[in-house]
Amino acid sequence: MQRILRYFLPMALIFLPCSCHSTLARNATRPEAQVDIERHDGQHDFDFEIGTWNTHLRRRLQPLTGSQHWIECDGTSTVRRIWDGRANLVELEADCPDGRFEGLNLRLYDPQSHQWSLNFASRSSGTFSQPTVGEFRNGRGEFFDQETLNGRTILVRFVVSNITPNSCRFEQSFSDNGGQTWEVNWTALDTRTVAGDRSRPPLERPSGQPSSGDFDFQIGAWKPHISRLQHPLTGSTTWMEYEGRTVVEQVWHGRANLVQLEANGPADQLEILCMRLYNPHTRQWSLNYANSRSGALSSPLAGKFRNGRGEFYGADQLDGKIVYVRNVVSDITPTSCHFEQAFSADGGKSWETNFWETSTRVTAESDKTH
Repeated sequence: MQRILRYFLPMALIFLPCSCHSTLARNATRPEAQVDIERHDGQHDFDFEIGTWNTHLRRRLQPLTGSQHWIECDGTSTVRRIWDGRANLVELEADCPDGRFEGLNLRLYDPQSHQWSLNFASRSSGTFSQPTVGEFRNGRGEFFDQETLNGRTILVRFVVSNITPNSCRFEQSFSDNGGQTWEVNWTALDTRTVAGDRSRPPLERPSGQPSSGDFDFQIGAWKPHISRLQHPLTGSTTWMEYEGRTVVEQVWHGRANLVQLEANGPADQLEILCMRLYNPHTRQWSLNYANSRSGALSSPLAGKFRNGRGEFYGADQLDGKIVYVRNVVSDITPTSCHFEQAFSADGGKSWETNFWETSTRVTAESDKTH
């Protein structure tokens, strides 16, 4: 593992995702968390960073080896608010001596823990790495996780500091002794760009990007009709109906797309976010979901399209048991598409569908009729 640029850590399929469904089921039976009125509401902690920035990066090439070999990079990052401010998305590009770096960052806020999870993907991986989790206190953000480096378990610390309206600093450190000492391996100094600033020419858009157009059909706004089985894998035949709106955006030069779904039903509301990432090596997509109750990404699904049909698989927990999850995208036309989710409790021998969605494209004319 070569962890760098943890700061960029900081991306739904239209159908209710595997983990989102089971997460919603778990949340439905979870006692309400007690409200701590003294706890800082951190949903707006990253608001200072919304906009476009010039960034100067320094990266230690061989962390925790005693190496003092650093490289420096210059680039730009764009940060935008998504999901009504409960998340933000960072896209970074930088030219480095060892090649061009491109990172994508999804930061999700958990309203129950009042913490942020920072989720990072690089151009070469097409998947999110282990999230860093933490919060801001007194204007300083600290985020932690545990990972492996060259086979060793290490702790990772990411710090956001020196925040002003037009500048900020990011720092990543590793520890291989349980946090007794930390070695800095990456820093970034960001300065906000201003209109007419020509001190640094914009980076050229890279050519020959490894991408896939599989989900291009879905870019735009859609009206979904959803049927959801209320209690999967229990013999239940009670379904709930939802109507809503979905917006799908292309990001990261087409190597990813972001889906935001809101739908209302008879008893509750669905708010789902999904970042789909394309892996150019495996030619597969990973589908990464979050719902508004958890503020964290679920276990990803992975798969691909064949003959106009997409199938994606993963594993999750439902009522404490491991289940397999299958998502299918089918019946694709320029103005409609179908999504289906199924669970299997017997290792994939049989599947029970628990989620159906038929979506129709929203056009300027159709908007006038509603």
